[in-house]
Amino acid sequence: MKLLFKGGTVVSGDGMKKLDLLVKGEKILAAGEDLEFRDARIVDVRGKLLFPGFIDAHTHMALEVSSTVTADKFETGTKAELAGGTTCIVDYATQYQGESLREALNNWHKKADGQSSCDYAFHLALTDWNEEISRELEEIVRKETCSFKLYMTYDTMVDDETMYEILSRLKELGGIAGVHCENNGIIQARLKEVEKTKGERTNVADYPWTRPKEAEAEAIGRLLKIAKCVDTPVIVVHLSTAAGYREILRAREEGQTVYIETCPQYLLMDESKYLLPAEEARHYMIAPPLRKKKNQEVLWQALKEGRIQTIATDHCSFTKEQKMMGAEDFSKTPCGMPGAEERPALIWQFGVNGERITAEQMCIYLSENPAKLYKLYPWKGALIPGSDADIVVWNPDTEWTMTAEDQQSACDYCPMEGTKICGRAEQVYLRGRLVAENGKILEEKTGVYIRHGVE
Repeated sequence: MKLLFKGGTVVSGDGMKKLDLLVKGEKILAAGEDLEFRDARIVDVRGKLLFPGFIDAHTHMALEVSSTVTADKFETGTKAELAGGTTCIVDYATQYQGESLREALNNWHKKADGQSSCDYAFHLALTDWNEEISRELEEIVRKETCSFKLYMTYDTMVDDETMYEILSRLKELGGIAGVHCENNGIIQARLKEVEKTKGERTNVADYPWTRPKEAEAEAIGRLLKIAKCVDTPVIVVHLSTAAGYREILRAREEGQTVYIETCPQYLLMDESKYLLPAEEARHYMIAPPLRKKKNQEVLWQALKEGRIQTIATDHCSFTKEQKMMGAEDFSKTPCGMPGAEERPALIWQFGVNGERITAEQMCIYLSENPAKLYKLYPWKGALIPGSDADIVVWNPDTEWTMTAEDQQSACDYCPMEGTKICGRAEQVYLRGRLVAENGKILEEKTGVYIRHGVE
């Protein structure tokens, strides 16, 4: 069976062009003007934009953290992604202390295989480092995944010496690391200070003070100095502050290659959420925290200028009940929010409709760049002959409202509840199959695992 998408406008980083797409099986067979094929079924997409399936390269599905497990496992989380137009995720598989890298990946395969509704790849979060792990890393980079995650805070953090050794080894092997940058010492000292001065940690309004912008900026600066000593590129994930951005600009001026990821929450929400009643305020507890509003325009301007490479979600969802674990001590609140389904619509509404970025840039940040950065291109992130037929038929005129009631996520609240949107993923095709329509899932658990090693 062939599908012929007729009359639409194909979006790429290079521009928008009226092109027809011929799909055969799972692949795009041809792209051109006024294509005609007698044995193809016509898909009328006049007046619609055709985006390459979006890629969410920062998700936490079925993550065991803070004495609980995220609300979204791969089954529900990937349905949420698909409903919004995301056809591939790169989830963080985590190596726990004492595990080999293969054991860590096998654990994530058990969670994801047969459960995922969109395609999926893995980053590997490294928390245990020794000579044996260093040797094992060669095969993992070659055959399984080229991208890794390092933390500078939490109990999964690595120290500076280990950071240097891991980055050096990844440079040898052709891998790359994305790094969560926050100064753990500042965070721990300020948590103690709140408890000492107030006798408790129940006021969520104190939360952002415990993770100040300086904690992000210092950690970014330290990471980049280590990376400069190694002479290797790195990725700063979920950038949230102008102060952190300035550290990256300084490093780039000195010739370093630094890739930046940010998230919709840092573009659209601010720390005033922590002044809401405690039960609701905890819903917005994420790490790094929401920042002062003035940071948003700096990040939007960086996107407009092409200085940020990707927009991901950091989808890490917890229910209202799970968030109540922090009722007596906000530091025990599981940090994270949902965002899988909402990301494309929010970037369209507040980015493209808001004239902060173009549709072409949206394609770059949500499709092309993550595919290129994580070695998924060109079979992902492009609508060209030979690429996977991951096609998002985007209707720029559909008006709708975000609500928790209508979302696919297992999370029971929507951080952007009531937000009015003009523009939606009307149809979502995963490798040539229509799997979602206007937020409804038509086919589930059809996702396949994507290796992205350097071979």
